[in-house]
Formats: sequence, C-alpha cells, structure tokens
Amino acid sequence: MADLRQEGRAGRLGERMTAVVVDGQRGKEYRLPTEAEFAAAEVGEEELEALYAGIPFGLPDEPTPPKGALGIRIPRYGFDTWRSLFTNRQLLAIGVLLREVRECAGEMDEYPNAWREALWVNLSGALSKFTDYSSAICSWHNSGEKLGHTFARFALPIMWDYCEVNPLGATTGGFPASVEWVARVMAHLTEIESVSSPSVPRRSATETIPGEFDLICTDPPYYDAIPYSDLMDFFHIWLRRALYGVSKETDNALASVLGPKWDADANDGELIDDANRFDGSREDSKKNYEDGMARCFTRFREALRDDGRFVVVFASKDPNAWETLVSAIIRSGFVVTASWPIRTEMTTRQRGLASAALASSIWLVCRKRPADARRGWDNRVLKTMRSNIRDRLRQFWDAGIRGPDLVWAATGPALEVFSRHPFVSNADTEGERMSVAEFLQQVRRLVVGFAVDRVLAPGDEGEDASVAESLDDPTTYYLLHRHDFGLDPAPAGACILYSLSCGVSDSDLTGRLDFLVRKESRGAGDEDTEEDGDEEAGASGDKLRLKPWSRRRSSIGDSGADGSPPPLIDALHRTMRFWKEGDQGKVDAYIAQTGFAESELFGRVL
Repeated sequence: MADLRQEGRAGRLGERMTAVVVDGQRGKEYRLPTEAEFAAAEVGEEELEALYAGIPFGLPDEPTPPKGALGIRIPRYGFDTWRSLFTNRQLLAIGVLLREVRECAGEMDEYPNAWREALWVNLSGALSKFTDYSSAICSWHNSGEKLGHTFARFALPIMWDYCEVNPLGATTGGFPASVEWVARVMAHLTEIESVSSPSVPRRSATETIPGEFDLICTDPPYYDAIPYSDLMDFFHIWLRRALYGVSKETDNALASVLGPKWDADANDGELIDDANRFDGSREDSKKNYEDGMARCFTRFREALRDDGRFVVVFASKDPNAWETLVSAIIRSGFVVTASWPIRTEMTTRQRGLASAALASSIWLVCRKRPADARRGWDNRVLKTMRSNIRDRLRQFWDAGIRGPDLVWAATGPALEVFSRHPFVSNADTEGERMSVAEFLQQVRRLVVGFAVDRVLAPGDEGEDASVAESLDDPTTYYLLHRHDFGLDPAPAGACILYSLSCGVSDSDLTGRLDFLVRKESRGAGDEDTEEDGDEEAGASGDKLRLKPWSRRRSSIGDSGADGSPPPLIDALHRTMRFWKEGDQGKVDAYIAQTGFAESELFGRVL
C-alpha cells in the first residue's frame, strides 16, 4: 500500500478499461472493450481546455482536502485537485452539459426573470446530482447490476475499480434521470401550502440572532462522524460554475473558491472534531467543538422566549460526542425536559449496512434553566434518575427500541435530572464535581442492566429485583451482544458502546476475553488497508463477530490467580466443552467447584 501511494503521488497510477456492460436478450451482458471504445475514452487536454475556456472559473483545479483530513483518503494517492477525481471523458461530459445549462438560461430572455432563474437553478441541481454519478469513485453495484454513486458513504476513499455511465442514457446515473429526480421533487414541493416564505441566510450560528422565537430546532454537526465542508466542496466547485451570474445572492453565496472551513484567526467556522485542523491535537479539537457548540447554544438561548423550546437532533455512536454535546447544552443554560428516539435513517443505505450508524436520531427537547437554579449533589441526582428512568425504558422497550438506540434514547430522560443544575457536586469529596462523562456512564450501566433483565427475566417487572446486578461485567456484555446480534457480524461502534456500558475495555473483547473476532466489511471497491498505520482505515466499516463457545480458548473458565471464580459465561462455555467431550463427571465436578451448581442465574444464562 505504501508503494501504491508513492506511485500515485508521483503521478504514475493509470487506468485501463476492462469491461463494457450492454443490454442483452436476458438482461445485462458483459464483454471486453473494442478498439473503438478504447479510442472513444481518450479525450485530449486541448479539447478540455477549449471547452472550459468558455466556462466560468475554467477547469476544476481547486485543491482537495489535505492529507489526514477526516474520512478523506484520496490525497494519499496523489489526488490533490478536484479535477483529478474525474476522467477526461467525464470532464468533457460534465463541461458540455454545464455549458448547455447556462446557454439554455441565456435563451429565455423573453420569459419573466423568475422563470429564467427557476429553470437555471433547477437544471444546475440536476447537473449537481449527475456529477455524483460521474466521478472515478463510482463503483459497480454487483448485486443490483447498476452504477453506484460517489458518496455511498460520507467519505472519499480510493476506488480501485470504477465505472463510467453513458451521460445521455436512460439508466441510473444518466443526466435524464437526474432531471427527472429534480422534477419529481419540485412537483412535490409545489403541493405544500406554506404560510410564509422561509429565510435561509448564510451566516454563523455564533452571531446574535435578531428577534424572539418560540422554537429553535437544530441538527448540529455529528462531532467527528462527517467532514461536511470537505465533502460539500465536491458539489460546490460545479455549482459555482453552473450558477455564476444567476443573481447577486447566488454569486455572493458561492463567492469563495471552496466551502467554509474552520478559521482559527476569526475563531469561527465549521464545527466538527477534526484534529487535522488543530495540528493533530485531539484535545484541542474536542475542546473547540464543545466551546463552539456552547457559544451557538448561548445565542439560541438569548433568542428564545422565556417559555420557548430548544430542540437538538443528534445521532452518534461515540460516547465522547454525547459528552461534549451535553456539556455544551448545560453550559449554555438549558434543561433537557424530554427526549424522543425517532427512526430517521434508511436501513438499506450503505452507511447503515456497513457501519455503526444508528437507526434512530435522538431529539432532545430543552427549556431555559431558571436563573436561580442551584447546584445538585451526585447521590441525590443518581437516585432520582434511577427512579424516573425506568418507566421511560419500559416505553422504549415496548416500542421495539433495542441495542445502541436504547442506550442513547435513555440519555434524554436521564438528563432531565442532571441538567436541572448548573453543575453537580460530589457529596463525598469536597470541591469535586460530577462530570457529564461520569453521569452518562452511570446511565449506560443502568440501561444495560435493564436490557439484561428483559433477556433473563422477561416476566419480572419488580422495581428492585434486578437480575443483572448479580452478573459480572464480561457475562453482561456477552449476553447483550448475543441477544442483539447473535453470531452474525455486528457494527464495531455498537460493540464499543456496549463494552463501555458494561465496564469492559473494548480491546479486551478481541484480546484477553477472547469474545470477538474481527470481520472487515468495507464499502464497495474500498480496498484501502491499515498496512502502513492508517488509523482511519476501516474505522467506520469494521464488523465484529461473536465467537461461539467452541472457538474460544480452551483455557477459559480457569479461576483467577487469587482464586476468584471465572466470569459466569466462561464457566458456562467450559462446562459445554466438557459436555461435548461426553464426560458427565467433569461437568458435575466443575460446576460444583465454581459454585454454580445450585445457581439459578447460571441456569437462566444457559
């Protein structure tokens, strides 16, 4: 991989057409390219330069994100301009269509200006969608036998095998299909009756917001999950060329060469946790995200009526993301009064299939915290939280919310107690405060216990009779994983979240505990590897599979060095090994030795 990247940066990576897909009598057929097709794919530099000489800003030579940018791997292979993500033939097709869109608008002088602008903008939207299906990162969808688009997930990986679409064909990815999609959207929007025209300003959320509002709803950046602005540049460069001259408003909105990034001098800009923008410092990046969110939320609080509502929509598999977001909410003076898990994500999307992305977004409903709110004490806050959260957990469980979604859904009602106070003090240690991280760990453990109780004692609704409290941490983890995912591949993020909730190190899952085996599950065509220390490679696409008892180490089930009993799940699997060997005596002796012979819990887990 290091050699390939070096060759790419030296400009010595090439491409070769390997197959042509055509319509046959029984569906799609595949054949070798002809000499004529090889020739048709060759587009000279002179032809491109002549075409783009008549297009505003010329060829798209703007720089791609720097090496190390979140989720962007293409610069490591020498793709350092946006132009390099397209073949010359693709650039020719896009350029011709772009020219025609602009000329089409220019031929409408006899029509009202509103009509001219509407056609120009909507055709530019169709062109923007077309570019998503016309880059050298488009993969071939094997099972569906169709073209995949550039953004199968929120990243720009290297794609070793890609395909080009006939731009004028009536198939997936063609320009006619893109026009049809935009037309369908516009037909739908014209049926909506709006009481007022929306205002969509291009401004910073840290600025003072004029007016007084009943409701402010925000779907903020998801911490370090998505490099929004870097990905937006892929479309920005083409829309800037297509829309130049539509109006002063569009020219101003697209005046910058690329989309807005973090501006250290102005202490403002895009808020995501990307250490690359802070000289590699994860601590500085995380602090900047939390401080920036707190500044935004403070502006929102100032703009709300006293009885107004503030709604935050959030979905992240990373506990750090929740801790920083919740800290910002509390710092800015809000109380979480309700939360709703809403299933907003498509389960068939690439990111949903091959990542730890959540199926639900959590909607946190907040109100202003009274100015006279006093500090809380950790023992009282935790006691109230445990009392209040159980009813909500039952509601979520009965509604079919499971897995990581259940953990994060519980965050809202738990925060109703914690966020009533500007801060929570430690009752046992003078001067110490309970951090948001410590509180959320308590919440996660409570939710895990609730879920395990439903698995082991589904008919027991007692308030205090928690079976899970008697379980050791490794067994709790194994049960949760087995219940939610069985022995099928599970998203790495969900495994990490469960390990944190159970007090087990995620590195122990594949190491000391010998619970999991790693299974790679990358996006189509993304064959980047971790061979040269790439920390990001596979971070969002890894899958982990639970090991059955027969594949775990034969030494599991031994007592600890201090004579302590093994985790219950280890003892159970050791017993199953003896049973498989057909030695009833060993089975009886072992469970008697470990003390599980008369254990009701052992039977329930079994």
